[in-house]
Order: sequence, then C-alpha cells, then structure tokens
Amino acid sequence: MTNLVTGATGTVGRQVVAELLARGQSVRALTRDPAKTEFPAGVEVVRGDLTDPASLAAALEGVTGLHLITFGGPYLAPLETGPRIMELAREAGVRRVTVLHGGGPSPLEDAVRASGLAWTVVMPVEFMANALEWAERITAGGEVREPFVGRLSAMVHEGDIGAVAAVALTEDGHGGQEYVITGPEVLTLQDKVDALAAASGRKIRLVELTEEEAVAQWRAGGLPEDVIGFLLEAYGNTPAVGRTVADTVEKVTGRPARTFAEWSAEHADAFGG
Repeated sequence: MTNLVTGATGTVGRQVVAELLARGQSVRALTRDPAKTEFPAGVEVVRGDLTDPASLAAALEGVTGLHLITFGGPYLAPLETGPRIMELAREAGVRRVTVLHGGGPSPLEDAVRASGLAWTVVMPVEFMANALEWAERITAGGEVREPFVGRLSAMVHEGDIGAVAAVALTEDGHGGQEYVITGPEVLTLQDKVDALAAASGRKIRLVELTEEEAVAQWRAGGLPEDVIGFLLEAYGNTPAVGRTVADTVEKVTGRPARTFAEWSAEHADAFGG
C-alpha cells in the first residue's frame, strides 16, 4: 500500500512519514519544493501543492492512504480546494483519509467528512514541540518568560500524533472517527520547566509575564495579531479538551502515550544539555 503524506515537512507530517515507514509502508511525501527537503531513505518525494489540485493527480496514482492538512500556500490560508482533492482521491482509488484538525471548522475538513471515504480526523491538543520556542532564551539566560503560569495542558508528543494517523491510514476500523490526542498527564508550566531542567542539567527559572508584557514579547518576536489573539485565548482560557487526558494513543496504537519528560530527554541538546 502507498500512502501520500501532505504537509510532510511539518511538525506532524514528518512524524506521520516516520511512523508509516516503521510500519513497513510505502510512503510518498508531497512538497512544493522537493529540492529543499530531506527525508529518510525509502521515502518517495513528489512535487505538488494543495492549493492547485491539478498538481496532485500524479502524486495520487496508486495511493490507498492520504494524510491531509487543512491549510496551504505561502500564507497558510484555509484550503478551499477540498472538494476537488477528494474527487481526485476517489478517482485514484484512495481508501482511507486522515486530516489534521486545524483548531476549528475548515472547508477542507468538511470536504473530507463528505467524501464517502473512510476518514479519520486527528485532533491533537498542544504539541510538546512547542517548547522548542523556549530554547533560545533558556540557552542564553536560563529562563522561560510566559503569561498565565497556572494554566494546565495535557500536551502531546508529536510522534504520538503521527502514530495514531499511521494506524488510521493502514488499518480498518477507524473510519468516521474523531480522535482527540493528548499526552498521559496534565502539566503546569512549572512542570514543563522542571522536566526541561532535569533533561538538560540546567537551572531554568520561570518568569511570569503580565498579558501586556506577553503581547509585547510576542510582537517583538514577529507574531501577527491574529496569532497573538489566539494565544491569549488559548493560554488564558484553555478549553477543557486541552487540559483533560484522553486514552486515544493507547487505544489506537496499543502503547502508552509518551511523557513530556521523555520528549525533554530526546531534545535536551536544544536546551543546552
């Protein structure tokens, strides 16, 4: 079976590719610029753009499993091309589709649900990989500067997201499912900082920012206003789904979800360890 992974250079897409390879699957990675990408041996890299469905026809030949993202193009706008992509997928003989939920309703996800194929929506909460945003400040000054330090998160290892998607793409029984994917524990910011300190062997101080200070820091880092608004809402009023452990990873993959301590050990070098 051949599986086409779109968004293959992204945080989750790379993990979907890796998990499919680990399962002995044939993997085809879609990218707008194959010359600028690197994938493990055995991955077929093909050119294509989700904003231009005609560019996908060749990439879909012989594909039985299709992993999709809901945005595309240079500005990561919501994709409006879902109906045509699904039409091409049906014509190519695709049997299973996974789509990475983008945090809210999207035209592409709507098209996937209406496609008539065996679809699975993958709905992860906060990525553990988001902690990499702290790496520069930790290595330079040994501190994390964040607002809402009391917030809770059931953050998920990106590899576990990829693992759930890989199972849904290659096994029956997952069609029509919405899988909320979390880690195995609910963490505070201090819990995260402590795990990074233990893994890197560094002292790391958590500094609480006011909302105003946080907004100024994010603007200085170049974040657009809509992203800043999203962060204020997500961090200041985290929905229950983002701070409640779900057993999806173990149910779908047969193994426990990975902890943030494990993730921190894997990435200790990024934090000066």
